[in-house]
Amino acid sequence: MSSPAFADFGLSEYEKRVRDHGLLAAIAFLVIIPVGVLIPRYLRTFTNRWFWGHAITNFLISGPLVFAAWAMGSKANDLTDAPMDHHKRIGYVIFGLYIGQVVLGTFIHYVHIPFPFPGHRPPQNYIHALLGIVILAMANYQVHHGIYVEWPLMTGDIHLVKQSAKHAWLALVIVFWSLYVIGLVFLPRQYTQEREGRSAIDKEGS
Repeated sequence: MSSPAFADFGLSEYEKRVRDHGLLAAIAFLVIIPVGVLIPRYLRTFTNRWFWGHAITNFLISGPLVFAAWAMGSKANDLTDAPMDHHKRIGYVIFGLYIGQVVLGTFIHYVHIPFPFPGHRPPQNYIHALLGIVILAMANYQVHHGIYVEWPLMTGDIHLVKQSAKHAWLALVIVFWSLYVIGLVFLPRQYTQEREGRSAIDKEGS
C-alpha cells in the first residue's frame, strides 16, 4: 500500500507496516466513522430511515479498516522489542470502545427495553451518543500523537511525515467537529419528533 504521507523509497519493513497502520486507522476514524456519525445527526430530523446508512458506514465499511489497522499495528509491533507505550495503550482502548459501541448500537436497535418514563429517550441512547463522541475525540488525539510523537520516536524520524498529512489531519478534524456542532441546531426538532412518536406509540399500547 502506498501513501502520499511518506516516500516509499528507503522505508524499512517496520516503517511500512507502521505507515499502513496509520493510514488505515486515519481513514476509518477521521473519514468513514465521522460520516457515519453525521448521518443520524442530520437525517434523523427529517426521516426515520437513517439507521442502515449509519450502521453500514460505521460497521460494514469502517469495521474492516479498523480491524486491518489493528492487525497491521500488531504486525509492526512484532518486528520490534519496544515495550507497551502510551500510543499502544490508547489504541487498545479505542479498539475496545469501538467494538463495544457496535455491540451497544446493535443492542439498542434490536432490543427495546421498557422505559418507566413514557415519551423520553432511554438512557442507553444517550450513552451510545456520548460514547461515539468520546471515541472520535480519542481517535483525533491518537492520530495526532501517531504523526507527531510515535512515528519520530519509533523510527528515529529518518523519513519525515509530509506536511500534507499533518494538514489533512487538521482539516478533517475541523470539518467534522464544525459539521457536528452545526448539526446540534436540529436537536430540539429531533427531540420533539421523537417525543411525539413515543407518546403516540404509548397511547396505542394503552
